[in-house]
Amino acid sequence: MRVAVIGAGAVGASAAYYLSRAKDVELTVFDEGLGQATKAAAGIISPWFSKRRNKAWYRLARLGADFYPQLLSDLEEDGISSNFYQRTGVFLLKKDEEKLEELYQLALTRRKESPLIGQLAILDETEAKVRFPDLEGFSKLLYATGGARVDGHLLTETLLKAAGAQVVAKKVTLTPVDDGYLVDGQHFDKVILATGAWLAECLEPLGYTVDIRPQKGQLRDYYFEDRDTQDYPVVMPEGEIDIIPFDKHRLTLGASHENDKGFDISFDRAVLDDMESKAQPYFSKWKQAKETRERVGIRAYTSDFSPFFGEVPHLAHVYAASGLGSTGLTIGPLLGQQLAQLVLGEPLLLEKRDYPIEKYIRLQDEG
Repeated sequence: MRVAVIGAGAVGASAAYYLSRAKDVELTVFDEGLGQATKAAAGIISPWFSKRRNKAWYRLARLGADFYPQLLSDLEEDGISSNFYQRTGVFLLKKDEEKLEELYQLALTRRKESPLIGQLAILDETEAKVRFPDLEGFSKLLYATGGARVDGHLLTETLLKAAGAQVVAKKVTLTPVDDGYLVDGQHFDKVILATGAWLAECLEPLGYTVDIRPQKGQLRDYYFEDRDTQDYPVVMPEGEIDIIPFDKHRLTLGASHENDKGFDISFDRAVLDDMESKAQPYFSKWKQAKETRERVGIRAYTSDFSPFFGEVPHLAHVYAASGLGSTGLTIGPLLGQQLAQLVLGEPLLLEKRDYPIEKYIRLQDEG
């Protein structure tokens, strides 16, 4: 079976890896390499404190977080090691600190089905600074030991290496033919579309309307000579900004959520500087960084902010997932594995009816 995976972000790279583990699959991965959200992303894996009422979304986010240990185990079984995922814990900050107890109780309840949450505690400033020196702007915070960070670029790099697939750095189109599909002039039996915000561009020439919109996200990395940041917990204040520590003396600040920039992948220093200003109350030493670097990517959102996956309606053996938004690194690897299961005809962990692709992808003459 010849399979094409178009898009090599978290979803596509994961799908490619799990397809590569199957017998009798000849795999090719296509990725243009511009604007991909995953490569620019620094993710926090900590969905358990969300109060979104969408139960299907929360289940996907929870299972996505729970999937990471399985992914690491599978990679280790295949002789692949990596440090793209680290459980260093998460700090949650609230301006109204009475809400910390409410979140604590919520997490205790959810820990029954997600033991990965780990230990929970409300820490005072002195206790918190043992784990993250110079953190400011609070008197108490909520700490969960199971919170994790993910380096998106390293994640995709590792999965593609593990897949051992041919990776073609090229923008391609999908053309149906009598016995399959043509991609870049090559014939394939089945196709996975993991193109994120560019899914509409792939399907509209085939007569589809796709409910996907782009959102620009910018991050800034800060490098400190005198800080060993690899064991710092990630920090989630209220609002859009997060502080994500990595090894090699790096703190990442981000990401922006820009809904009106389309597919613009240029850096906007004003936006990045504004994020730094908003993070100043929590960590006042940004200017002491010896070096900074910027990253930008484009996320994919649906009109109701819900992700979807499945077989594209009226396009047999073409599978897609999109609409992951800012939770791409939390749920992307699991959705990629589920797409691989669909291609292989294997049982799914997720219920397709909870993430209906036909709600977001329709033929134009269907309205």
